[in-house]
Amino acid sequence: MEEGLRFGPLRGHWVHLCIDMQRMFAEPTEWHTPWMERVLPNVIAVVEVDPARTIFTRFIPPRSPDDISGAWRRYWRKWDSMTRTRLDPGLIDLVPDLSRFVPPASIEDKSVMSAWRGSLHARLQSAGVDTLIVSGAETEVCVLATVMGAIDLGYRVIIVADAICSGADSTHDAMLGIYESRFGMQVETVTAADLVAARIDGML
Repeated sequence: MEEGLRFGPLRGHWVHLCIDMQRMFAEPTEWHTPWMERVLPNVIAVVEVDPARTIFTRFIPPRSPDDISGAWRRYWRKWDSMTRTRLDPGLIDLVPDLSRFVPPASIEDKSVMSAWRGSLHARLQSAGVDTLIVSGAETEVCVLATVMGAIDLGYRVIIVADAICSGADSTHDAMLGIYESRFGMQVETVTAADLVAARIDGML
């Protein structure tokens, strides 16, 4: 991973998009992601660069598998314990260490893996945003879906490599390699320390 912002300063037209850092992944559920606790300090460091520029996404399960059609119904039958009829509703919330930043940070709810199915793109375009700093969970699932959508939409994408996490080491590592090797013109990977240094150096 190269140090710093390879494509130069951000010049203020950026948002930090933090994907699905929710209690249902941090706590003992069928979707527990152990790495979330490990990367949380780095996510907080990125948020603290400018909390008002952070948008937290939340993955909202359906009430039951019967509320969903197509292959999603099969998915939610497998993960029925995570539907809203069975899940403690508080587990949909952000982890407490991040919810304290809202406001000035904001929340964008989604019902699929990608963050782009709703109004997010229009919201960012109206604010003049052309760059996304990405953190969150999981590296090769919702982060991947959101990054691929952002690439297609033409955003500059900066992934904070030590502020994303997965439940599987092998696919996390493989996905980071793919981000760096196959999407090098659309995606930059940095560390949380890189972002803090960029803020100090006036590059954000």
